[in-house]
Amino acid sequence: MISELQVGVITQTHGIKGEVKVFPTTDDAGRFKRLKEVIMDTGKERLDMEIEGVKFFKQYAILKFKGYDSINDVEKYKNARLYVTRDKAVRLRKDEYFVADLIGMDVVTEDGEAFGRVKDVLVTGANDVYVVERDNHPEALLPAIKDCVKDVDIEQGKITVHIMDGLV
Repeated sequence: MISELQVGVITQTHGIKGEVKVFPTTDDAGRFKRLKEVIMDTGKERLDMEIEGVKFFKQYAILKFKGYDSINDVEKYKNARLYVTRDKAVRLRKDEYFVADLIGMDVVTEDGEAFGRVKDVLVTGANDVYVVERDNHPEALLPAIKDCVKDVDIEQGKITVHIMDGLV
């Protein structure tokens, strides 16, 4: 299980007072209002950053980090990824999962037969869709609905599915 979850990527600076524009990689961009700190991964180093201010502009969160007060302080952080530790992640409801936990999970049929491995999760309006990579077969797209996904066992790294007619 992954110990940190990505919540955003810094796309560019915003203004001259040290703010950065962040593209949220979380379902709920409003969660930035409740965050006090993030871990910034620049690709070369990881920094614990304290959030001093948050506002929103279009689909972006505008963050101000404590101690970074000019455009020159933050310009070098373009494309840096922002993470939170799992204990600071949003609480999930029953039958909700972090996409990061689903990627790479083994998918088996109700009969226990190996079916493939989750490669990606597509977020659609109606329900999520699991993209399942299969050996010697084309990818399968499985809707994340009760009729198809019978069990998700994060601890075992296994998803049990019912292959509905016409899916494969």
